[in-house]
Amino acid sequence: MLKISILDGYVDEPTCLGVPPYISPYPRYIAGAIKEFDKKINVSYFTIDQVRNDSKIIDFLAKNDIVVTITGMSTPGRYLSGFPAGPNEIKNLMSILSKPMKILLGPAAKYGFGVSGGKKTRMVEDVFDLLVKGDGEIVIYDLLKNRLNLEKIDPMECRRNAGQIRGFAIKGSEVVKQHPFYPHYLIAEIETYRGCPRSIVGGCSFCSEPSKGLPDFRDTKDIIDEIKTLYHNGVRHFRLGNQPCIFSYMAKDACDTEFPRPNPDAVKKLFKGIRDVAPLLKTLHIDNANPGIIARYPRESEKIAKTIVQYHTPGDVAALGVESVDPIVIHRNNLKASSDEVLSAVKLLNKIGRKRGVNGMPEFLPGLNFVFGLDGETKNTYNLDFEFLKEILDQGLLVRRINLRQVIPIPNTKMYNIGSRIITKNKSEFKKFKRKVRKEIEQPMLEKLLPRKTVLKDVYTEKHEGKLTFGRQIGSYPLLVGIPGVYELNNFIDVKIVGYGYRSVTGVPYPLNINNAKRETLEAIPGIGKKRAIRILEKRPFNSEEQLHTVLDDADVASDLLEYIRV
Repeated sequence: MLKISILDGYVDEPTCLGVPPYISPYPRYIAGAIKEFDKKINVSYFTIDQVRNDSKIIDFLAKNDIVVTITGMSTPGRYLSGFPAGPNEIKNLMSILSKPMKILLGPAAKYGFGVSGGKKTRMVEDVFDLLVKGDGEIVIYDLLKNRLNLEKIDPMECRRNAGQIRGFAIKGSEVVKQHPFYPHYLIAEIETYRGCPRSIVGGCSFCSEPSKGLPDFRDTKDIIDEIKTLYHNGVRHFRLGNQPCIFSYMAKDACDTEFPRPNPDAVKKLFKGIRDVAPLLKTLHIDNANPGIIARYPRESEKIAKTIVQYHTPGDVAALGVESVDPIVIHRNNLKASSDEVLSAVKLLNKIGRKRGVNGMPEFLPGLNFVFGLDGETKNTYNLDFEFLKEILDQGLLVRRINLRQVIPIPNTKMYNIGSRIITKNKSEFKKFKRKVRKEIEQPMLEKLLPRKTVLKDVYTEKHEGKLTFGRQIGSYPLLVGIPGVYELNNFIDVKIVGYGYRSVTGVPYPLNINNAKRETLEAIPGIGKKRAIRILEKRPFNSEEQLHTVLDDADVASDLLEYIRV
């Protein structure tokens, strides 16, 4: 019997995220294709972080018949719980494996490794037996059907239509149980469709999505049945993130125009159906939304936004592909929305989603994605982008996330030919712009988003750094929370906000037990500081609020402290 292992080196694409705590559809579809061919085949799944931490896994992989590696970044971001595999790392690892047939799929196979913004992708084809540039699940199935004869395989082969993957998506769901974050901190990234309506006009100059053709929507029942199976396998966190625009799902004229009219009834059917089969889910979020669609069809978009708020979980983010508000850059790169249209979309989402949810976060807010190094960019581009962000802040609008990145020139896009020369030219401007946005936009935005003393529920502790513990809520673009003190990792706690960084907040466990609170935590509470924290440590345990009042030299400080603690 064949032994096949899937090595998840993680993916980060414009419409798909597979970096922990996310698991992308790639490994699930591949496992499903193998099980579709022969359910008796043993499929093992490992993440690149598991391989990094345990050399015995390499010995195990070396004894397999096939090792399928999934990896690649075309839109690299900031990561906390894991980091995608790099080209040198993969080359070194594959060189050790002499017995198995080695197969690469994902963005790294299609476009090469995107290491960081501003640099062209790097290829590693010389260490693999097969680079899959088509659909991995289809090619793997054909490989098994042809008894591993590579000469009979077309690595460019793609699915005929979205319905072809129904069985793969459902049968591969069980592989999630092998993920190290399963079950409590694993988010399943769900595909609703692929392809872009704007491929009719070529799409954005830097984006790989138009190369996938016109939209090919997955049937609503197929998506719901996949989520039902994942739910039965223990998954409680889901994100409908694997699509260019959730507001365009099942749009009836999606293959006829670059800005199709949204279909609110179809979106409602999808979200209600998910809730029906996964009634106790803990996270249901979305990802991408086209601001051009929202601005052009406000009535339909408002209905969809209300549906999302009705059925999702709070803290949700609609990532809007702004890229730039410079009219010259918009024109030269065929971008999807003007500054007025983006502002209109931001206002609509604020109108529907800014109310605070049960977990402490606003229900549903926009995120703004900017890309730098595009054709036509000048120093004035940075001025225009900053003024746009300043206008949003001044109008009292809320934005959950501002993502600033440099373009990765991807093969077969217009920007590949231009390369990194614009990035190199404006390198200092980009760095200066990032610092200015962090300080003058993001920090004051955070203070509006989460006023002091706001309670965030179910923050998952992930990492220690010195005497700080970092954690995040589970969800789409979760906010980083720094917790003064060393607390147990892989644990859910509630925190109350006490301060702000440029892209993060500081919070203390809530309610804080005054009799065992860590010194660093006490010092972080407003009004306490080092001297009062030492005094509290010396005089505890406290049996009443009155005892605490006698120890502190300020009645107002003592009263304020009681809002954070329990005695």
